[in-house]
Amino acid sequence: MNLLLHICCANCAIYPVKMLRQQHHLLTGYFFNHNIHPYQEFRRRLDTTREYAEQVDLPLIVSEEYALEEFLSNVAADPASRCDYCYRARMSATARLAAEQGFDGFSTSLLYSRYQQHDAIRAFGENLAAEYGLVFVYEDYRVGWREGIDVSKTMGLYRQQYCGCIYSEKERYYRPSTN
Repeated sequence: MNLLLHICCANCAIYPVKMLRQQHHLLTGYFFNHNIHPYQEFRRRLDTTREYAEQVDLPLIVSEEYALEEFLSNVAADPASRCDYCYRARMSATARLAAEQGFDGFSTSLLYSRYQQHDAIRAFGENLAAEYGLVFVYEDYRVGWREGIDVSKTMGLYRQQYCGCIYSEKERYYRPSTN
């Protein structure tokens, strides 16, 4: 199958790319991540994704638009529900592009992370596949968590320390005092 793979970052793409290629899918990566903050982090993840794609001969489509305001305007009122919006927005863009460019289906590297909500991602993917007349390829890539980390270190790829948005950055680093 000819698949468009949404890539949230290079590190999370390693294991899904390996598995999808072993299943004989023809892959093209798609970097669209308007949630990443700050801009320097966005650029670093994009540059690392390009470096990875070049190393593994993965065709890559890139959205360099940094639509932080759009992301924030959709999540600021209810930051606790931000992940649903973020999944939906990025996967909608992927499904739309896949349909426009004649791909058979799509998937996402979000399925690699043990920190993501797989049930929500799968539901959004299946709904979008039905809407666009595509196949959503779901697989639980978390089984390759350690392998992906080891390969990314061997490749010398930049490894980020939080999911990407300003809220996940805060959760990763901010520890209020309990005084």
